[in-house]
Amino acid sequence: MVDGSAPLFLAFVGSYLLGSIPFGLLLTRLAGLGDIRKIGSGNIGATNVLRTGNKPLALVVLLLDSGKGAVAVLLAGAAMDEHAGLAAGFGAVLGHLFPVWLGFKGGKGVATTIGTLLALAWPVGLIACGLWLLTALIFRMSSAAALTAIAATPIAAYFLGSITLAISALLLAALVWFKHAANIGRLLSGTEPRISLGGKAK
Repeated sequence: MVDGSAPLFLAFVGSYLLGSIPFGLLLTRLAGLGDIRKIGSGNIGATNVLRTGNKPLALVVLLLDSGKGAVAVLLAGAAMDEHAGLAAGFGAVLGHLFPVWLGFKGGKGVATTIGTLLALAWPVGLIACGLWLLTALIFRMSSAAALTAIAATPIAAYFLGSITLAISALLLAALVWFKHAANIGRLLSGTEPRISLGGKAK
């Protein structure tokens, strides 16, 4: 490995380890709710935590999962440069998707990806947040909201004038869509569960 790539590698690996912290799993166990992987969809993210009916806990998980992406980018960017920030963002998202502690079976990466984008280019992240909220309110399907929001990020980045960020967002979107393969199948068949204001899927 050449010297110039060493900081990028360190940023990636450190952020992967940060991103791989399974906050949803840890906090639901601490709250006495058991193993989140045996509840609802089996996912470790905030949407599945919401299915336990504990809305405050789901919000905490959402903030922590998005926060680990943002923190990884901001720390690497401040300590090194924007390229290290990009490497850190990818590391954090991959850590959440494929955590070494859970046999590489993690979450679906929506919150961590949006947190990463907020730190890389906050207008792109805000657009994703707005589209997620709007789609969720209309269709009451977390997966549909996530897929719509994430798909829009490379387009938003491109029109905001950043080709590098647009390509990065496209790669992140591809990862998130890949992890949502089962959800896409259920959306197409009309069997995808909905979220409700009460916190439990219908």
